[in-house]
Amino acid sequence: MAKKGPQWIRFLRHYGPNARNDNMYDEHIRASAMRSNLSPLLFKHPIEDELLALFSSSAESPTSVILTGTAGDGKTHLCRQVWIQLGGDPDQWESDDVYFHIDAYIAGELTTVHIVRDLTGLPETGKTGGFMTKTELLESFSYTIFDKSAGSVFLIAANDGQLVDTWARLNESKKHIDDTRRLLESLLFNDHREETGTRLKLFNLSRISSAELFDRSVNAFISHEGWQHCKDEAESDNELFGAHCPIRHNYEILKSNQIRLRLRALLELCDHNEIHLSIRRILMLLSNSVLGFSGNEAAGKRVEDRLLRAVDVPRVIESGQVAKASIYNNIFGGNLTEHRRNSHDIYEQLGRFRIGHETSNRVDNLLIYGDSDIELKKYFDQFLTNDAFYGADANYRAYQMLYLEGAEDNDADTERFLELLVAQRRGLFFKIPDTDSDEFSPWCLTVFTFAGEYLDRVLTRLRQGKRIEKSVLARLTQGLNRIFIGMLVSSEHELWLATGLSGSHAKVSFILEDRVSVSRRAKEFVTVTSNSSGFPLLQVSFDDGLVVDLKLTLTRFEFLSRVAEGVLPGSFSKECHEDILAFKSRLLSAAKQRRGEQEDDEGGTEFRLVELDETGYPRENTVELDV
Repeated sequence: MAKKGPQWIRFLRHYGPNARNDNMYDEHIRASAMRSNLSPLLFKHPIEDELLALFSSSAESPTSVILTGTAGDGKTHLCRQVWIQLGGDPDQWESDDVYFHIDAYIAGELTTVHIVRDLTGLPETGKTGGFMTKTELLESFSYTIFDKSAGSVFLIAANDGQLVDTWARLNESKKHIDDTRRLLESLLFNDHREETGTRLKLFNLSRISSAELFDRSVNAFISHEGWQHCKDEAESDNELFGAHCPIRHNYEILKSNQIRLRLRALLELCDHNEIHLSIRRILMLLSNSVLGFSGNEAAGKRVEDRLLRAVDVPRVIESGQVAKASIYNNIFGGNLTEHRRNSHDIYEQLGRFRIGHETSNRVDNLLIYGDSDIELKKYFDQFLTNDAFYGADANYRAYQMLYLEGAEDNDADTERFLELLVAQRRGLFFKIPDTDSDEFSPWCLTVFTFAGEYLDRVLTRLRQGKRIEKSVLARLTQGLNRIFIGMLVSSEHELWLATGLSGSHAKVSFILEDRVSVSRRAKEFVTVTSNSSGFPLLQVSFDDGLVVDLKLTLTRFEFLSRVAEGVLPGSFSKECHEDILAFKSRLLSAAKQRRGEQEDDEGGTEFRLVELDETGYPRENTVELDV
């Protein structure tokens, strides 16, 4: 009998960064699982219970549903769950058909349920039940969502960008078609699920937190029965899941809270940079993290797709190439070719943190000189010497010695050591515990040096219902003032709204329009709060009915914090700079609205100018011009 452990590893590779038909991904995985007699990586989707309830006999009323989102968000899987609940034939679902229909009792009414599991793949003519064409089916859908007496409901899955375009191509002279298009535009634009008076719910799966999807994905991944098969069948130290097996070591590392929390933090930060990562990409990340290998061969044998198989393990151990299977490097796609890595959005997004490429003098002193430095040696031993798999192995120490002895004479050796440093910095990002963050902050190894503060002092406090600390608010205010005025302003207690001779976007603005107290003064204040989705908002209140806010993404938080510390605005992010200037324009409009139109009856013109004292603190100077 074939061993289940190697079968599990072979099956797990299907989730990895391989070329495959995205439109048939769910079916492809299920077919592979059946051939291997293994279960797919499954977990309850965040909206599954709510969706299934809409197609149950206890539902309030028959309602159509649209599932939209990016490829890999779980739309096909959810459609299948509805089909099975309604009593549909599982074998029929495994066909290549895109359209299915079934009669079922929903809310006590006999209802025909039409399921389109891929709107793009729906043929213009063909297998669409009683509908002659795709257009006829969509027109029927448009009619039923406004007609409470209709005996049909629809479940339609469509990728982002397809919905409005699809209805825009239909005949808008028919009122229900135009009404449906407007409804879809409204729901998508306002991020709403439903609108009163219609029989439609729209679930945008791209709005679901990537961090939440990671929690569910990683739990399903590490608890899968396939790992137990690997453990039960391990025969020797140098075989699959033996003591020296890199796959086993990567799996054990992934199970630890340390790496899971740090990896989750990265995905949460992606969420708060308004970047959504799909279930498919997260499962790919996990599979590649454990199975990845940064080389084409081991002991003269090819490692296909740079993903380890059971037969590769003994060769990797024998050839001393275990370090090439480092989970810390695999997480960022470091095992993949540049072309393949760039073709997957999850590695593109994680790559924007530049983990491994960003560093500090203290970190590099640790990695290069730490084993001979009295102060740093305990950390070198903790993070590198004691890591027998991915730490300072013989290969690392050899190149380290060449570098210290003057490897500048050999560019190839220097380049190789710098590559090893990238891998070790990535390892440090995950190895450094929170208790050592004062000595070595993991976030200094990223381009977002304030990311730790954003997580702990903004997101966590908002979730706990606490106010943002005054020191954080003061730094954000100082960053805003330096951008608004265009000079190294030191004020952090008031927001200074100024314009220049060429308008609000002038590089230097010295004409004062208004000032807003940061500390609450009557109904005037500056704060950080959150919207209904829990996203942080930088909010400026002029009075109860006059509030202007800005989404405080991770990038904007980093930008304002760096500007407050002296970085020139344009040197970090031109896009952020423009966003903040646009925010300033909205604030100036609100200030004008609060102030109202005032005319000088004496015929004079008064200007309030911003001047800085020797400490950089702004002061107001009033100048009157006679006309």
